[in-house]
Amino acid sequence: MKRKQFLLLSLVLSITFFSTQAQSNSSGDYTAVITGFDWGPGVNKVILDSSIPSEELKAEDFQVLVSRSSAIAPIPPRFQSGERTVLRAFPSNEEGTFTAEGDHTTLLLTVAPTNPLGSPIQYYRGETSGGNIWIDYRMTIVHTPTQSIWNSENNRIIPIVDEFDTSGTYQHSDGISLTYASYLPQTNQTKTPLIIWLHGGGEGGTDPTIPLIANKAYNYASPDIQRHFKGAAVLAPQTPTRWMHGVTSSYTRGQEEDIYHKALMGLIQRFVNENPSIDKNRIYLGGCSNGGYMSLKLLIENPKYFAAAYISSLAYFNEFVSEAQLSSLKNIPIWFVHSQDDPTTVADKTATPLYKRLKQIGSKNVHYSLFDKVIDITDQYGGASFQYNGHWSWVYLHDNQVFYDYDNKPVVWKGKPVSIMEWMAAQRK
Repeated sequence: MKRKQFLLLSLVLSITFFSTQAQSNSSGDYTAVITGFDWGPGVNKVILDSSIPSEELKAEDFQVLVSRSSAIAPIPPRFQSGERTVLRAFPSNEEGTFTAEGDHTTLLLTVAPTNPLGSPIQYYRGETSGGNIWIDYRMTIVHTPTQSIWNSENNRIIPIVDEFDTSGTYQHSDGISLTYASYLPQTNQTKTPLIIWLHGGGEGGTDPTIPLIANKAYNYASPDIQRHFKGAAVLAPQTPTRWMHGVTSSYTRGQEEDIYHKALMGLIQRFVNENPSIDKNRIYLGGCSNGGYMSLKLLIENPKYFAAAYISSLAYFNEFVSEAQLSSLKNIPIWFVHSQDDPTTVADKTATPLYKRLKQIGSKNVHYSLFDKVIDITDQYGGASFQYNGHWSWVYLHDNQVFYDYDNKPVVWKGKPVSIMEWMAAQRK
């Protein structure tokens, strides 16, 4: 037997063994903590429902075995089961916060974009559907000195995502139904700006947690971004399929109408009307890829509604933007973000020529950050030497790490260099 096959069989047998032992040994519950990263969500923490004396807590004394399965998404055999690495073990409260007298035990687990065993979602492509979905993610945690076992998940914590209302639904007069997530901040402002995010092609469906967590879009509700707006509402609509679903074809890049833009605009207007604290002069629209297409579509159709737009990996082809449509975009503040090596939404067919056309007709407040590639901006996985897919320019956007214009000079607003979120927060109709 080959070594890789032997190791895989050993892990499977270990999971089976500990699951069997749990039926006779005392077993406990655990809480999985799922955090969104630039590359997607990872289970980076597990909270055990019992305590172990701190002087006896050692990371190396724990074994964490996982199994990943789905009735919908095919999972490669090598990513179906395996062992996780424990970085640290410490006493905590039930939320996983360190406390010396805690009645729970928390384990920090390693996560990385190169290790799918840490991910609770799976991307798949089917004949008629596809995208990111939650999978059945199970852990068996063993404390080897005592043979204590925890193998039943009784709770999940998803930081920031848990602060969203993910139950929103909307049905338009044309019969189109959409789901959405929303966040309303605690703020002293009498009027609150609204940030709208439109997801990419891999986050369609009817579970709005996926658009929030699959590529870190929840971060618009994070303290780091909220502070620029002194508190902002966040709206994340979701399409059942994809925003670029054409009226006669599976995809439109602007050559024909899509089936969703009227329903989506109806959803936005209803949400704004139902939340009178929202400042109608400060509604900001953005999205990536499919959502970038739809962002531009809504701007074209409703040029006076939005205060500004922020668009990553634009999927709307420049050749299908007419001169009349271009003129309607002229006075809208827009900041495009793209990567030159994007293999999916090629910059030279989308954002680059559109930006140049807008500048040529005299757009005063249009900006374009074109990166050479998409790298690890956290320096945790190799920094500049680690390269993501060039389509993922939203990595820079979600982390507010966008500062430079097409000429590689800082974007300046009222005499001060600004980030894309600082710039956007300053825009008003």
